[in-house]
Amino acid sequence: MSDEKTSSLDEISELSECNDAKSGSRTDNNEVRPYDPHVQRRVINERLSTLEFINERFARQFRIGAFNILHRSLDVTAGNIRIQPYHEFARSLPAMTNLNLVYMSPLRGTALFVFSPNLIYTLVDTLFGGSGRFHVRAENKAFTPTEQRIIQRMLSVALEAYDYAWSSTFSLKTEYIRSELLVKFTNITSSPNDIVITTPFYVELGSEHTELTICIPFSVIEPLRERLTNPPQENEREPDNKWNGSLKSQIRDAEVELVANFADISMRLSQVMNLKPQDILFLEKPRSLTAVVDGVPVLSGTYGRTGKQYALRVESLYNSALHSLNKEGAYE
Repeated sequence: MSDEKTSSLDEISELSECNDAKSGSRTDNNEVRPYDPHVQRRVINERLSTLEFINERFARQFRIGAFNILHRSLDVTAGNIRIQPYHEFARSLPAMTNLNLVYMSPLRGTALFVFSPNLIYTLVDTLFGGSGRFHVRAENKAFTPTEQRIIQRMLSVALEAYDYAWSSTFSLKTEYIRSELLVKFTNITSSPNDIVITTPFYVELGSEHTELTICIPFSVIEPLRERLTNPPQENEREPDNKWNGSLKSQIRDAEVELVANFADISMRLSQVMNLKPQDILFLEKPRSLTAVVDGVPVLSGTYGRTGKQYALRVESLYNSALHSLNKEGAYE
């Protein structure tokens, strides 16, 4: 009986020691740590559905452009969008690869178009008559002048396709800046912990499976965040003819003040101060008058009388939009 009590006491003491150890380790893990805004990772919960649509359009357009150069059919597939710190993306790249820095006007910032070495060697092999049936071994070396010229041709196709892919969402114009071999010389973010949006595009040519990656700092496309997370409805892309007609009707009914200045006289301030009643100011009779609305010239014409009223006869309109409104019955 005493042995059972002793064993039970030993078990209780062991359990208490384990609990103390666990609570101690838990306390160590939950210690208060200083907050560093340069290190903490931003959380982006929204799905960039419009960017997915843009990537699909780019894949189709790039496939067409590449076919026109290679004269070989290839398959281009857009991968899943990845949201990660820049240092994680940089760590996933080969030691030496083709990194093209691209300016995205009018957005502020630089993106990366990354051609994997396997993609470049496969393109060279195909352009020089290869069938793509044999595996091309990638080497950690600088690219030859011939390879660089082929890269520039394919990059031009990629940038043109990317501009087209964005055209229905935002007027974007990409501009090539320079190329690098090592990722440490790119510096597209202010900190390695800055968030970037990366999209891999899988290029299948013959038996080779290669990759093209586009990396954009999140700070570059953040001004378009709402547009990228909330794709426009199809009916929003079509012109609203009813709304346009209502707006034109309201504009036609708006009242404006048309002012025709008959003449101007240039005088010095001293002459104005010396004016007296009964003084006579001489005017030159103008051949035509210019009528303005809120200081903006709208028409020119001649003046005279119609019945017992002074009137202007319209000779010409300065704004071409007035002609179109006139054809639609604005002056009826």
